[in-house]
Amino acid sequence: MTLDLNADLGESYGSWSTGDDEALLDVVTSANVACGFHAGDPVTMVRTCLAAAARGVTVGAHPSYPDLVGFGRRHMELSAEEVTASVIYQLGALDASCRAAGTRLAYVKPHGALYHDVSRDPALARAFILGVVAVGRLAVLGPAGSELLTAASELGLRTAAEVFADRGYRADGSLVPRGASGAIVDDADAVAERVVGMVTAGTVRAVDGTFVPVVADSICLHSDTPGAVALARRVRVALESAGVELGPFA
Repeated sequence: MTLDLNADLGESYGSWSTGDDEALLDVVTSANVACGFHAGDPVTMVRTCLAAAARGVTVGAHPSYPDLVGFGRRHMELSAEEVTASVIYQLGALDASCRAAGTRLAYVKPHGALYHDVSRDPALARAFILGVVAVGRLAVLGPAGSELLTAASELGLRTAAEVFADRGYRADGSLVPRGASGAIVDDADAVAERVVGMVTAGTVRAVDGTFVPVVADSICLHSDTPGAVALARRVRVALESAGVELGPFA
């Protein structure tokens, strides 16, 4: 079994710094790099691509709604044309950063509220994927069974399903909303145990104690979760100990 381990990176902006990208890049196999709409700036984007290239980590774009103030976690009413154009804009910027760093842009994973919206809304998902194919034949990372991956498949793009190591799940398979009890899981042993279960058993324990089926081609860790680097290292050790080979999906 080969599994991808990804993290949301490049989320510093101007004089505001967050996350230990260098340390996480030593652990993960894929990097979802912010494209400037929810976080990230030109210098951060290029630096992150350079650091990923130096370690052989695959680079993916992490586009969002244009919401710097809300870190891309607020729903916005954008037209289909606006969604498509904003995706083209963000992917174009990161693609150029990748080229400058001597690497390539390999895949796309939407961020925050956009991630959830394109996963549920077929029209919005298609608008998002039209933006992707306008830039290139990139792979798409998202939730299994989502409208996002359906739209990507319909337009001939490769897809991969991800699960979240450090986020709580509800009984219906959705994530516990941020700010609610159980939304973040930051105990290293608990995170490692649940990740191994996701991969080997195809299930995760929801906050109500029930087990929810999941499909895991890639495991996501958030760089802003408390103790993110230690969690990532613990997860990698646990997966390798379970006989799982780690490698990029794209």
